[in-house]
Amino acid sequence: MEKQDIKSLFLEELEEQLAALNQPKFRAKQIFSWLHEKQVTSFEDMTNLPAALRQSLKQQYYIAAAQIARRLQSQLDGTVKYLFRFNDGNCVEAVLMKYKYGNSLCISTQVGCRMGCKFCASTLGGLVRSLTASEMLEEIYAATRDSGQRVSNVVLMGIGEPLDNYDNVLRFLKLLSMPGGYQLSLRHLSLSTCGVVDKIYQLAQEDLGLTLSISLHAPNNEIRSQTMPVNQRWNVEELVEACRAYFAKTGRRISFEYALIEGVNDEPCHARELAQRLRGMPAHVNLIPVNPVKERGFTRGPRKKIEAFQAQLEKLGVNATIRRELGADINAACGQLRREQAQEEERRC
Repeated sequence: MEKQDIKSLFLEELEEQLAALNQPKFRAKQIFSWLHEKQVTSFEDMTNLPAALRQSLKQQYYIAAAQIARRLQSQLDGTVKYLFRFNDGNCVEAVLMKYKYGNSLCISTQVGCRMGCKFCASTLGGLVRSLTASEMLEEIYAATRDSGQRVSNVVLMGIGEPLDNYDNVLRFLKLLSMPGGYQLSLRHLSLSTCGVVDKIYQLAQEDLGLTLSISLHAPNNEIRSQTMPVNQRWNVEELVEACRAYFAKTGRRISFEYALIEGVNDEPCHARELAQRLRGMPAHVNLIPVNPVKERGFTRGPRKKIEAFQAQLEKLGVNATIRRELGADINAACGQLRREQAQEEERRC
């Protein structure tokens, strides 16, 4: 019999399954607390459960766990980059960043990615599989165990496209914020998408209170189609329309990620076009100097050019900031550490 993923179950589902085992309802709450508050990775650690029940759980369920395969810590700002390995041997990355307001963790939602964005290292090997809700939770729990500190903000902007793993991500969000568990308010969570338009409309109906972050990276279809294949399915006009609908439904301001690539999308004319595109929308633009990926060949412009791009957006009425770069000495951009690990393993074979 194939074992079931117990950490991905809602409390109500756990109650139903334990009732079938002739267990009282309160046992489900005890188990849920062990999994999500105390974050144990073994049934043997659930010491207030009868030994017979622990043995029965071990036979029918498994507890997803993330082992730290590699851990890099920045000497500049304390940022920690993790390479987590799951039960099947697949690896993903997460980055723990420390701010005055608390600890923020950027997590992955898939092993690899099939979206094919040309400036991203995560897409180079394609999509291997999507993560389960429990594996996404375990990225947070493993970082919490390692650091000894609570993660207060979560960003779904690591490896993978969250809306390409919609059902598992939605379950993860509900588990993360559920009473009796980690209880993180989703107002402290940001979900980044490259523009899966139909799922943006669907997400708006969930009314979760999270921040939607759009990886836009271009002011028009010509440039965006060159660097982001998703634009051939949903163009810029369709994407921006979906964003306006999301704001109208949720009242949550949208953040637009814009990776500045030298000679591609970082000229003054691009800033003017971007400002016109977003006119009338409560939005924030997060400017990101592109991270060099040797297989891609993209480079960033000088700092003065980036600052001029920001100043022009601000002058045209668009709120814009330049992302603070953390972990520069450990290549904290997602996708690179996993790829290095895979290449090392290939060389050993």
